[in-house]
Amino acid sequence: MSMDYRLRRTLPGDRVAIIMPVDHGLIFDRIEGLETPSAPFAAWGKQDVTGFMMTPGQVRQSARFFAANPHLTRVLTIDTYYDYRQQDGGGSHGLITSVEEAVRMGVDAVKMLFPWNMSRAEQVAMCTRVGQVVNECNRWEIPLVLEPVLIGAPRTEAVIEQEEKVARIAYDLGAHIIKIAFPGEERTRRLVDELKVPLVIAGGPLSGEPGDTVDAVAQTIRAGARGVIVGRNIWQREPGAGKKVLADIARLTRQVKFDD
Repeated sequence: MSMDYRLRRTLPGDRVAIIMPVDHGLIFDRIEGLETPSAPFAAWGKQDVTGFMMTPGQVRQSARFFAANPHLTRVLTIDTYYDYRQQDGGGSHGLITSVEEAVRMGVDAVKMLFPWNMSRAEQVAMCTRVGQVVNECNRWEIPLVLEPVLIGAPRTEAVIEQEEKVARIAYDLGAHIIKIAFPGEERTRRLVDELKVPLVIAGGPLSGEPGDTVDAVAQTIRAGARGVIVGRNIWQREPGAGKKVLADIARLTRQVKFDD
């Protein structure tokens, strides 16, 4: 399979992608709404999502489900980071599987965190690791979703500005898709226009009213993002409210087509 084939599966041209992340166990252990790691696929896979962001364990356990639902894409998280709560550069990042193994499992893309609130030495090691993964992704023709983030930092203006700068580093390292926490409509549009690499926006932890989530997605779509990564703001809500949020988001994503 080619890079272009996998990119088009991950980010379809006839709509904005809705990728539901359910890989939180790699960092959060047992998390509310995800007590049974394989449960979200049957619960949400028949709703209007385009795919899931998953752990290696989930990929293996859900193989039959995805074989029966081949329209759904799978993005495999290949790394982890501890301790995510620390903001003083004390965390540790590492790979948990390989690009070759991801290809063997038949997923459509791989995903890595790109934490930046680390020491200078750790930043260099992080860039080296990302560069090696990018090379492997190019060799195996599978896209890398790279996520610039200041782990555990509050969403202040300074943090948002810094993550925007780190997105440029992600581009220069060769990321095929960049995933970033929503920095606002104007900044999202600027990143899309300047980097000319598909941008997907992360929904983050459960917060605010359902309408706030839908409004943020609307801004994201207006700014030209190719996908939204929304999990906890759907599956941590009461089921009826979560389904309504997803339906409202899906309607927005189907109003856009891409000429690629």
